[in-house]
Amino acid sequence: MAVLFAAGTNCDEETIFAFQKAGAEASRLHINYLKKRKDALNGYSILCIPGGFTYGDYISAGKILANELLTSLKETIKKFLERGGIVLGICNGFQVLVKAGLLPAFHHYFEKPSVTLDWNDSLHFECRWVYLKTNEHSPCLFTKGLPPIVTLPIAHAEGKFIPKSNGILERLKKNNQIVFTYVNEKGEEVGYPYNPNGSIGNVAGICDPEGRVFGLMPHPERFVFREQSPLLRRKPSLPDGFLIFQNAVEYAQRFLSD
Repeated sequence: MAVLFAAGTNCDEETIFAFQKAGAEASRLHINYLKKRKDALNGYSILCIPGGFTYGDYISAGKILANELLTSLKETIKKFLERGGIVLGICNGFQVLVKAGLLPAFHHYFEKPSVTLDWNDSLHFECRWVYLKTNEHSPCLFTKGLPPIVTLPIAHAEGKFIPKSNGILERLKKNNQIVFTYVNEKGEEVGYPYNPNGSIGNVAGICDPEGRVFGLMPHPERFVFREQSPLLRRKPSLPDGFLIFQNAVEYAQRFLSD
């Protein structure tokens, strides 16, 4: 698998570690290297855009890197997806995916953006653990077999999910493309601080219609050891974050064997 990084990325090493812990061979690929070597993704089955503040989040979070994907890597990533590759975007990576039009991808990849991630309602950086409700009907391959309620940490200033219209939100719901929603410990959709940013529909993560492109604001790479969670009373059999990487690697192993 490949972790794409650029100036301002700061979660690449933790993400690589998480994938390695799940059994993947992981590499860091700089955006400029990928621009020069358009065939560099041929040897990979998973592409991840990790968290951070690429290019200082100038213009808006993830916008500059999203523009680079659109202008320089559009065909490269399309071919990667066409041959069965999967894509994960975490926090800043999620912001990149929606602003490049790789999500929600109702019609095709790199379509005109219909959702965005904007400033938290609190207007400041939010850093806390959150409860998430897993959509068991979602096609998302990254979340197969996850518990109904999972916990992951968030750390962002621009994580408010905003659809272009109510119709877009309803379409996401109908397609089961909403993978995670912010809830309380009882699984109820409530306000701040359980919904840390004011996301419309309490949306914390979405996928494409096939479930092979997944973006989420919480950081699964920060919960790959049980001891990382302050919510130990739930005693998960495996850390919730680790399960996401494990699902990706198991899918990739099947994909490579075919």
